[in-house]
Amino acid sequence: MNAEAREALATHAPLFEKTRGDIAVSFEFFPPKTDAMAETLWRSIETLAPLGPRFVSVTYGAGGSTRTRTHATVSRIVRETPLTPAAHLTCVGASRAEVDAVARDYWEAGVRHIVALRGDPSEPGAPYAPHPQGYANAAALVAGLKAVAPFEISVAAYPEVHPQADCADSDFDNLLAKIDAGADRAITQFFFSPDCYFRLRDRLAAARPGVELVPGILPVTNVATTRRFAGQCGAEIPDWLDRLFDGLDDMPAARGLVAATVAAELAARLYAGGVREFHFYTLNRAELTYAICRLLGVRA
Repeated sequence: MNAEAREALATHAPLFEKTRGDIAVSFEFFPPKTDAMAETLWRSIETLAPLGPRFVSVTYGAGGSTRTRTHATVSRIVRETPLTPAAHLTCVGASRAEVDAVARDYWEAGVRHIVALRGDPSEPGAPYAPHPQGYANAAALVAGLKAVAPFEISVAAYPEVHPQADCADSDFDNLLAKIDAGADRAITQFFFSPDCYFRLRDRLAAARPGVELVPGILPVTNVATTRRFAGQCGAEIPDWLDRLFDGLDDMPAARGLVAATVAAELAARLYAGGVREFHFYTLNRAELTYAICRLLGVRA
């Protein structure tokens, strides 16, 4: 072994050596479409619940298409688990009265946390158009929800700029508008470069000190599906991700190992940069998220 190799080994610390479990986590699920999917969802919730998440969020389909199922899932979490649910709520395709009624129903069901989003049209690729009697955008939705009840509100942030934004500055101004309307924190869409998160975090800290920016982590098992998600939120998929998953279509265990490694390394780099809050997009599957939390030092 030459001197250069010896020096590299001497200075290279294990990736997770410094993670102490001093972090807070939250998990996102989506409402099930079938009985089988419902069983998968509840197994995932039961697996992850012992990790003590700050909250678990339940998504809302494009155009409000999962409104009933989202409400049912959130209500069941309230009734049957000790977890704190956060219900996604969008303003696309609904009047202010309809949105306010859903919010009041959540409050009466015991839900105190809303993830407020503008939402996507139910027709893929269609331009967003506010309902004639609806909230114009996410900032207006936040203000409206605060008028309904004193909800805790999380909103979305885009480290690599929303695909429909004119530019990075206008996208950032939109984030500030949501915060100024009453949002308590922002949760980012998924990303693979920690630098883009740190740039947004530093810019937000300078403009609105003390506002929490939680990185959203997506464990990838299917690159094609991830590309579809990325097109909706402006995330860049690095070329090396394709190379890592190439040839693993029929090897689910290997795909899971690669996915956990990629996501855990990203989380570890964020941790090294001072991040202590993480939001995981679970896709209703617990094992990968549980493994990543374990590497970060989170224990049941």
